[in-house]
Amino acid sequence: MKYLISLVGMVLILEALPYVACPDAMQKWLKQLSEMNPGVLRVLGLLAMGIGLLLCYITQRTDLI
Repeated sequence: MKYLISLVGMVLILEALPYVACPDAMQKWLKQLSEMNPGVLRVLGLLAMGIGLLLCYITQRTDLI
């Protein structure tokens, strides 16, 4: 459980970095994102989820990293 809470904390830190570093650019990017087609957002989300799953698999089940 301690590992999971630490992992959530790290995700929050990484997610917050762009907002702290360049808030004006993030507002512009979020506006563009809200104007995108929902189908494209769904595909991008599935792609990101697949890459994350692959990275988790590689780091946990292989000796590559």
